[in-house]
Amino acid sequence: MIDIQGLDVVFGHGTKTFHAVRDVSLKVEKGQSFGLVGESGSGKTTVLRALAGLLDRVAAVSGSMTVAGETLQQQRSQAFRRRVQMVFQDPYGSLHPRHTIDTILSEPARVHKLERIEERVVAALEEVGLDASFRFRYPHQISGGQRQRVSVARALITDPDIVLLDEPTSALDVSVQAEVLNLLMRLQREHGLTYVLVSHNLAVVAHVCDTLAVMQNGEIVETMSVQQLRQHQSSMPYTQQLLTASLGYDRSAIDAFEEFGR
Repeated sequence: MIDIQGLDVVFGHGTKTFHAVRDVSLKVEKGQSFGLVGESGSGKTTVLRALAGLLDRVAAVSGSMTVAGETLQQQRSQAFRRRVQMVFQDPYGSLHPRHTIDTILSEPARVHKLERIEERVVAALEEVGLDASFRFRYPHQISGGQRQRVSVARALITDPDIVLLDEPTSALDVSVQAEVLNLLMRLQREHGLTYVLVSHNLAVVAHVCDTLAVMQNGEIVETMSVQQLRQHQSSMPYTQQLLTASLGYDRSAIDAFEEFGR
């Protein structure tokens, strides 16, 4: 479903360039959940945004990317934009504060000239556990978890094949995180969706994904199955350190951490 080969992303020009992603290659099969993990600044969100076509005006993007057999050009096709949808990290910032939920959900349907828009909006809300009464509320009138459910509903409106998830639960309370993750897993089963999930939280990745790639300083340093992750079968010191950090605060372990530089 997704094939990325030799992806490079460079921001800036001349002496002010920053090489954010270096020679990243990965493949995601249809119906698979693929995780990209790493600490902040490792390049994982940049990979997601490059795939979505959100960096063309702000960065130099090179390499080849293919989605469902379509080789991606700098200008994404209408078919791509319907097939691939994205759920952003911050449900507070990704929804227009002056638009009702109805307007927010209707807009992508109108852009893609879909029929029965009102029915689609109601159905999308119901699929994420919200009823039709939410249609005419504003984002500030609902909770953070409900906002993120609206973001997921917006992604479903166009009947996509692929959903790109950029830290979809990091802005939520722990109890709400579990609800949203279980929702995403149910929707994947029901719709046969392919996910690419970006997260710094290994527990989230282990809960949702089948396979993951570990990123460090813009590069993929290791690809492994979630089963290998759960059994701590990592060959790379950086991944082992991430696993140790995910277990909770341990002063002696932190004192032994290695500083990984470029």
